[in-house]
Amino acid sequence: MRNAAQEITQITQFLTHTYAKHGIAHAVVAVSGGIDSAVSLSLLARAVPREHIFPVLLPYGRQNMDDAKTMCVWNSLPKSQWVERNIQSPVNALCSVLNISSNDHLRKGNVMARVRMIAVYDTAKEKRALVCGTENKSEHYLGYFTRFGDAASDIEPIAHLYKTEVYALAQELGIPQQILSKAPSAGLWNNQTDENELGFTYEQADQVLEQLIDKKKSPSSLVIEGIDQEIIQRIVHHVHQQAFKLEVPYSR
Repeated sequence: MRNAAQEITQITQFLTHTYAKHGIAHAVVAVSGGIDSAVSLSLLARAVPREHIFPVLLPYGRQNMDDAKTMCVWNSLPKSQWVERNIQSPVNALCSVLNISSNDHLRKGNVMARVRMIAVYDTAKEKRALVCGTENKSEHYLGYFTRFGDAASDIEPIAHLYKTEVYALAQELGIPQQILSKAPSAGLWNNQTDENELGFTYEQADQVLEQLIDKKKSPSSLVIEGIDQEIIQRIVHHVHQQAFKLEVPYSR
């Protein structure tokens, strides 16, 4: 990204225009305390009057939401507008009905993501609001999202930005250091981090994705200084393995 300040201006204008175009005054956004939701919320607060923004906090059990609350305060959103829903009870009930064990992290994580989506959209229905998403370009092409879960939204302010570009925007916005320095995590189980689960860093992935997606280079031709060929091919394999998520539903 060449100019983070200009990017912030353009995204803010996009958000303002989209909400005005559809005649919807209110905005709902799930705030986890991670970098993506922090940036999305902060951009939204520049585009929509703060009294029309409803941040939704969705902890599972005793999950720490301090960073999410910090971002709500940092963006001067009154506590009366915060919506907090603990998803533990509905998630556990569904896992019981579906015979999902507590050790099956992936299946349970998908249920958690989809229950959060239900809560966010129910809040949007109640407030007559558009759901502001938090997906970035890296997660999109890596398929690192739950279909009909965290990928569900009405408007996406940062979907065109790679994860490293989201961090650049966060720096420009002045996002608190505690948010900037924490390891990216979907918060779906204890000690889960994106990069440990993926097996490579976002910095590595973004360099490969830029060559593969933006410059349309063939996987066999990719050579990137500072990144082992094994890591490059692991990222390429992950993109190809998860590509179906970008194509479904299949139809004639």
